[in-house]
Amino acid sequence: MTLAQKLELHLLLILTISSLTSLSNSATDTFVYGGCSQMKYAQGSPYEVGVDSLLTSLVNSAMYTTYNNFTIPGSSQQDTIYGLFQCRGDLSNNDCGRCVARAVSQVGTLCLDSTGGALQLEGCLVKYDKNAFLGVEDKTVVVKKCGPLISSDSDAVLGRRDAVLGYLATGDGTYKPYRVGGSGDVQAKAQCVQDLSFGECQDCLSEAVGQLKTLCGNARWGDMYLAKCYVRYSEGGDHSNGNQDHNNNDDEIEKTLAILIGLIAAVALIIIFVSFLSKACEKGKGGK
Repeated sequence: MTLAQKLELHLLLILTISSLTSLSNSATDTFVYGGCSQMKYAQGSPYEVGVDSLLTSLVNSAMYTTYNNFTIPGSSQQDTIYGLFQCRGDLSNNDCGRCVARAVSQVGTLCLDSTGGALQLEGCLVKYDKNAFLGVEDKTVVVKKCGPLISSDSDAVLGRRDAVLGYLATGDGTYKPYRVGGSGDVQAKAQCVQDLSFGECQDCLSEAVGQLKTLCGNARWGDMYLAKCYVRYSEGGDHSNGNQDHNNNDDEIEKTLAILIGLIAAVALIIIFVSFLSKACEKGKGGK
């Protein structure tokens, strides 16, 4: 391999590492919440086979659609498993598939041997259980967070926030599980799990909006996740549930990337130096 070819190889490594870092930083992978059932199944049991089959079906289906649900029948009613996945409404199929694969791997670790589990990332939700939950409304609060208080002109900001949240709760009369809205510098989004009917979705979102306004008062941003829907708003730009952790992760990734690039550059310099010595030696031998 020539020196030029070796340098091209190292440049390719740098570009590959950079692209992998970019993929790992995706905001869709940020953890929001997770939970597992207390009941456990025996390893090697038919139920474990059913769970594996269900999770595989979720990953495969997410490559082609942003929502689907499955029922895996068992040898008895007690062994039947129900599951679903849903991606945020603005994700492409590729991003959805990647998010669901990430969520499935995490819930498999988090809920090892549990008969049921749920995991919500920024970009997608996966859930499975032995108890039938498909098509069942559930307004249990699973996550509630509020940001710092609005610093100035709070009445105007809160007026815009309430108008946007009201629009998300009522919609425009058509069934849209994923909804976004904005007024000035206030942005908001909401989503129902698509196994709910139109009326159940409206009811869930109305409950989430009411609790969010009560809980967060005049906070700059707020998140309210119920078991079957969520509502989020932010004044002055979007935010992430794991924003601080995400920033810390970015810093660590940047440090790691800098170290790797430095090592690769050092190797490239060594190659250049060795090549120079080799040529010098060959010229010296030729002179004799």
